Amino acid sequence: MSNRAPLPYSRGMVTRADILVLGLTAGVTGSLVGGLMFGIGMGLVADGIHIGWLLALPGAPVGGLLGYLLARKLAKKVG
Repeated sequence: MSNRAPLPYSRGMVTRADILVLGLTAGVTGSLVGGLMFGIGMGLVADGIHIGWLLALPGAPVGGLLGYLLARKLAKKVG
C-alpha cells in the first residue's frame, strides 16, 4: 500500500470574461432570432396569413432557449 495522498482536484473557475461573453452572445442571438421570428410572423399576420402566428408567438421562448443552451455549453466547458 502506498502512503501517497491523492492529488487535489479543483474544477475550473468561471471568469468574469466568460460571464460577460455569455451574456452578450445570449442577448444578441436571442434578440436577433426571437425578433426575426416575431417580425416575419407579424408581417404574415398583417397580410392575412394566419399561419404567421406560429412564428410570432414562440419568438421570445426560442430566444430564451438559445441563452439557456449557451449557458449549458459554458457549464460543460468549465465542469
